[in-house]
Amino acid sequence: MNELFDLIVVGAGSAGAVIAARASEDPRRSVLLVEAGPDYPNLETLPFDLVNSHNNSYSAHDWGLRYRPTAAGRPAPLPRGRVTGGSSAVNTTIALRGVPEDYDGWAAAGNPEWAWERVLPAFRRLERDLDFGDRPYHGDAGPITIRRYTREELTPVQQAWLETADELGFPRCDDANDPFGWGAGPHPMNKVGRLRISTAIGYLAPARARPNLRIQPNTLTRRILFEGRRAVGIEVERDGQVERLRARLVVLSAGAIHSPAILLRSGIGPADELSRLGVEPVHIAPGVGTRLSDHPALAVVATVRDPRLLDPDQPIVQTILRYTAPDSPHRNDLQVEAFSFSPRANQPLQAIAVAAVLEQVNGTGTLRLPSADPHAPPIIENHFCEDPEDRRRLRACFRDAIRFVTTGPLGALVDSLLFPDPGRELTDEALDRLLLRLAASGYHPCATAPMGPPTDPGAVVDQYGLVYGVESLAVADASIMPTVPRANTNLSTIMIGEMVGEWIRTQPARYGL
Repeated sequence: MNELFDLIVVGAGSAGAVIAARASEDPRRSVLLVEAGPDYPNLETLPFDLVNSHNNSYSAHDWGLRYRPTAAGRPAPLPRGRVTGGSSAVNTTIALRGVPEDYDGWAAAGNPEWAWERVLPAFRRLERDLDFGDRPYHGDAGPITIRRYTREELTPVQQAWLETADELGFPRCDDANDPFGWGAGPHPMNKVGRLRISTAIGYLAPARARPNLRIQPNTLTRRILFEGRRAVGIEVERDGQVERLRARLVVLSAGAIHSPAILLRSGIGPADELSRLGVEPVHIAPGVGTRLSDHPALAVVATVRDPRLLDPDQPIVQTILRYTAPDSPHRNDLQVEAFSFSPRANQPLQAIAVAAVLEQVNGTGTLRLPSADPHAPPIIENHFCEDPEDRRRLRACFRDAIRFVTTGPLGALVDSLLFPDPGRELTDEALDRLLLRLAASGYHPCATAPMGPPTDPGAVVDQYGLVYGVESLAVADASIMPTVPRANTNLSTIMIGEMVGEWIRTQPARYGL
């Protein structure tokens, strides 16, 4: 194509849709938003799996990726949204922020623009909190509607879980996004009734009428095009045809899995990886794909006395416990949450689950490519629980999850434990073996192209998302997080889109525009 765009955004997901919407607020700026999956421009055409916030969309709009959670574990699916809205269009609609210490930690690592006091305005700007919008740390007029279930709306399992948290001595926390709160209460969720409020609905819907914004779906980005060290566009594949799209600035927002993959195919990554792939280097960046961070989790599964309590049409998640592990210096580094039902293959619905999740993580994994073929899925290895302190804290959390299904009102609903085997002694050593074999992802990958100062040899981008060693190229999505925050990552990823989108809109010269 001969058309030259001011900005091409690759990926219309949790960050990319936000960046395209914010940047296109300037009518002088031509913006092309490229998405590998389909686009549904209005609610009337939106498939039910994307409407249905009661449960995830697992397959109809998924990339079909797999990952290996632990060295001894088996490969398993890693759900990622392939559609406008990205994973925000297919997830469980958990709208949870990290704690202030997460973002202050990013700032202390050499990224002062990401301190809590600086990202809070972006969190407020993105949300329309129907419950606490009048509080100084919340917003009441943003594009992403957030609410919490009332007690009367909770499923019987969720009500019993919350009452059991009371009996176990955990305090009630009505707003899990209170920056300094902790305890058990309703999840903040980006939904209205059953409708999932994705970035496609919250941000793109009102922006579609702008003549300077173009959305191009069903378009796979193969690589970034360079002239010397300057990015000049992208090579894409659509309907089996390869074409080139030109831009003054390219922003990768393809997510923590696909943004680093595109960088590697484009010649930006560790020297040995580029050599193995047969890709000519443009810039040697050792941090691409080598510091993968995510939340390890393990769930207790139990059958219930009355399976009539379980309905696959119910909301699967409604409540959350945020708290701190024993002897941990990291506040709110653990989560426990109940699942209203736990499907088991080819069996009638009869089980529930209570998940233990480690939120502050020391261990890291890797992301590599099997080849430079853009259709080849990445090799994702998390190495969960190899760090002893990660293992110790998740073990404590898993013991608490067992207490939930053997105590109080929730325990009264339970018939028997399916996992872990109640006949086996659960020593620390036995639980460690379980964690090293069975810990699984919370589906919150990040830090695969982390930001940092020039003195950080693992930093791929600076604090504004600009890629070191090249020009006219930025990354803005969960891949630039230096570490995983102590929360489900979707809201923080939308916040990243807000930050970078506003910088592009208000400080275009910083990005060469």
